[in-house]
Amino acid sequence: MDALGDPVRRRLVELLGDGERTAGELAAAVGAERGISQPAVSRHLRVLREAGVVTARAEGPVRLYAVRAEALDAVGDWARDMTRYWRTGLDALATEVARGRRAARRGGHHDGARLDGARDDGGAGHDGAGHDGGRQDDHDGGGR
Repeated sequence: MDALGDPVRRRLVELLGDGERTAGELAAAVGAERGISQPAVSRHLRVLREAGVVTARAEGPVRLYAVRAEALDAVGDWARDMTRYWRTGLDALATEVARGRRAARRGGHHDGARLDGARDDGGAGHDGAGHDGGRQDDHDGGGR
């Protein structure tokens, strides 16, 4: 999976999705798109080969590269697992957002939270007139 963490390597795999290609063809395509040199493309191909994502075979003076379907199957399995994992959390989030919206339309609160983000303490210690149960706070440090 780490081998596919780089956008150049992912692009190489995409190009190989159409079938075998020579290192030169891959270097020309990716070099034109990304502005990287042939030696840099060769290094990326080596990383993919060592990770088992692609195979290389010599045919005369050139190397032909191909994608290993098994490696992409593993990526697909991982992506499906992650989709299930995230879908569960995102579904729960969507439920909470919907509940909050319903509560907002009713003018109420959801789970004790006010719409401004502050906690609702049920009015304890507050007389509604801006006074805190007869206490005065010393905000300016000078006392009263």
